[in-house]
Amino acid sequence: MTTPQLILIAASCVYLVVMVVIAYFTRATKRRATGALIGGVAVGIVGVGVECLAHTMGWWRYPFVGTSYGPPLMYPVVVPMFAALALIGWRITRRFGWRGQTAFLCAVAILGTVRDYRIAAWRPEFIVFAPGMGTALVDATCWAGLLALAQAVMRLVAGPVRQDPLARQPQPTQTLAK
Repeated sequence: MTTPQLILIAASCVYLVVMVVIAYFTRATKRRATGALIGGVAVGIVGVGVECLAHTMGWWRYPFVGTSYGPPLMYPVVVPMFAALALIGWRITRRFGWRGQTAFLCAVAILGTVRDYRIAAWRPEFIVFAPGMGTALVDATCWAGLLALAQAVMRLVAGPVRQDPLARQPQPTQTLAK
C-alpha cells in the first residue's frame, strides 16, 4: 500500500469519528444524522463528476492515479466529512437563519480551499493544482456547492431545519417557591 493510500484510510477513520462526535454534540436525531450521511454519499457521487471535469479542464490532477477522477479511497473520506459539515450547517442555520448559513458556506469555501492547497504543498504527489487565482476560485466554489448539496439532500431526507426536534432535550428546571 502506498503512502497516499494509507493517509486516505487514516483520514477516513478520523472523519468517521469526527462525524459521530459532531452528531452527538449537535443533538441530531437519527433521521437528521441519516440524512447527513445520505447527503455525504450524494457529495461522493457528484464529486466523481466534479473531479473528472476538473481534470479535463486542467484545474487539478492526482499524479499517483491514472484516472481522470481522484483516488477511489478518497470518496469514502468525503462521505463522513461532508456529513459532519452538513450537521454543523444545520445547527448554524437553526440558530442564525439564512445569514448564518451564508457565512458558514463562505467560511467552508475559504477554509476548504486553504486545506486543499496546504495538502498540495505538503504532499505534491497527492494533488497538483494549476497556477492562478481561477483554480482557487473553482476549488472554493466546489466546496460551497458540494456542501450546499449535502445540506439540501439532508433537508429532503430529514425535513426543514426549524421543524426538527433536538434529540436530547434539557430537563425543565423547577423554580423554588418562597
